[in-house]
Amino acid sequence: MRFAPFFLDPSTPPEGKPRRQYSQPGDPPSPLEQRGASLGITFTRGRTWTSNSHLALQAGEFAEEHGDVGQAFHKRLFKAYFEELADIGKVDELVRLGGEAGLPADELRAALESGRYCQQVDDGLAWSHAAGVRAVPTFIFDERMGLVGAQPSEVFEELMQELGAKPR
Repeated sequence: MRFAPFFLDPSTPPEGKPRRQYSQPGDPPSPLEQRGASLGITFTRGRTWTSNSHLALQAGEFAEEHGDVGQAFHKRLFKAYFEELADIGKVDELVRLGGEAGLPADELRAALESGRYCQQVDDGLAWSHAAGVRAVPTFIFDERMGLVGAQPSEVFEELMQELGAKPR
């Protein structure tokens, strides 16, 4: 599996922006919160800031070059953003999260501060847009078929069979 860069909100400036509250603490869980909870994913309420994710996407490209640690980094990043309400638009926060996931923190900091992965992310954003990605998650198989949204495993199995993949 490979994560491709995608902006949920391309209008977010580099420094981030204040976020409007959509729900109140006493509101019943939304369908998204309910579905997440059924899968062990917590969406914490109370976010007041929307981070620009360009730096986080660069950190993701760095992480992809570190094998299984790359997957651990993405998992840690999602938890930090959605559960802990972390600002993933800050170098220090990304370096901390990367270190917790097992990435070499000093190398990650150097990569982010130098912009080493900036063009790679920009190219990935252009690819995602050209491929028609408009929502997350979107899964692209064999660069020719896409599946949008969290789907039951049977949907993935059917698509893989269509593509001629053998079941595991």
